[in-house]
Amino acid sequence: MAAAPARVLDTPDPSFSDLLAARPALAMDPLAGLMVEEVPLARIAAAVGTPAWVYSATTLKRRANALKSAVAEAGLNATIHFATKSNPNLAVVNLLAGQGLGADVVSEGELRAARAAGVPAGMIVFSGVGKTEREMRLALAEDILQLNIESAEEAEMLSGVAASLGRRARCALRVNPDVDAKTHAKITTGLTENKFGVPIALAPELYRRMCAMPGLEPVGLAVHIGSQITQGVASYRAAYQRLGQLVRELRAAGLPVKRVDCGGGLGIAYRDEIPGTPEALAGAIKAGLGDLGVEIMLEPGRWICGPAGVLLASVIVEKIGQDRRFVIVDAAMNDLLRPAMYDSWHGILPVSPVAFTAPVSAADVVGPVCESSDTFTKGRELPALPPGSLVAFLDAGAYGASMSSTYNARPLAPEVLVEGTRFAVVRDRQSQEALLAGQRLPDWRAA
Repeated sequence: MAAAPARVLDTPDPSFSDLLAARPALAMDPLAGLMVEEVPLARIAAAVGTPAWVYSATTLKRRANALKSAVAEAGLNATIHFATKSNPNLAVVNLLAGQGLGADVVSEGELRAARAAGVPAGMIVFSGVGKTEREMRLALAEDILQLNIESAEEAEMLSGVAASLGRRARCALRVNPDVDAKTHAKITTGLTENKFGVPIALAPELYRRMCAMPGLEPVGLAVHIGSQITQGVASYRAAYQRLGQLVRELRAAGLPVKRVDCGGGLGIAYRDEIPGTPEALAGAIKAGLGDLGVEIMLEPGRWICGPAGVLLASVIVEKIGQDRRFVIVDAAMNDLLRPAMYDSWHGILPVSPVAFTAPVSAADVVGPVCESSDTFTKGRELPALPPGSLVAFLDAGAYGASMSSTYNARPLAPEVLVEGTRFAVVRDRQSQEALLAGQRLPDWRAA
């Protein structure tokens, strides 16, 4: 069963006005230009430079609470654990923890970030196919809520680590339901060809074995079928129906199942997608698992933080080729990797109120990195953008800064949090000196 092919864009791009209307955190002030909440992006650019990530605190809180309300109204006994990989900034994770969200982590670094941000250990779940013994020891020392086990081999490893420490590790078995989420091939996770989880047909025997392993306390099951799921909730319904059947089978065999981690993956509208709603997701969970009396866990990431962020950039130069117009900006694929990696579409808005209503023509928006794949878009209708013009890449709050790198020796961009009329730098721009820190010549070359 193959994942969905790359999406073909066969409809006109949304207009600037359409993009703006669909994003409540943004507004175009006739004098100050494009605003995030009540702060002009031009003011942020003047203060911190570009490129820079800018996040709306109000959007983060609004979307987190919308998801909480949806599961509560569905009558689900559920906790929400923010997928830290989507945006591990301490201020973002701390803000969401203040709304009652826990964290889903996939590395020692993310676990430490979640704890530093104030997430209680009892609200942290550790996922991922390659946890090291060091990471397992840390998770047990912190006494986190649970570890999601993805293979028989990992179960044996965790058993050994926990037993050596005289501990019992609360854990769930991640099953692969072989459900096509109909998303991009690189972010589907629920097919048998994917590396995640164990085939659902093999789960009963492995779960039985886990219940007998020293050091393990199996508490339930976990599933995650993919990311950026936008074609309704049929895939979720299929996965949760299969998971519900498995819960009944395990309980019939006398095995304890008190918790089900339903994963995340709910998509957002970058362009003109019609994503599933939190209410529809909650309905799918209720249909498949609602009569089993299990505790429900959710791991949203992109749905909460994607629309909350923009990448603010400046135009370096407009280059007019023989038959193409290139807008070269100071952001690049090392900052926002998604277009190069996934052929992803991001809305681009001019920050200037004059440019917002000016005539447009087709342009390729590219960065300065020495790769042809350092291209954000081709043939996008944009106004004239002379050097120094500011543009905002929309819906960049998820898998933006968290996937950025220092390729071409480009420092990591700063991150800024906006709330109402206030803004603060919540991660400094990396300095050129920091890029070289930790590097040294070997003794035989130092002279």
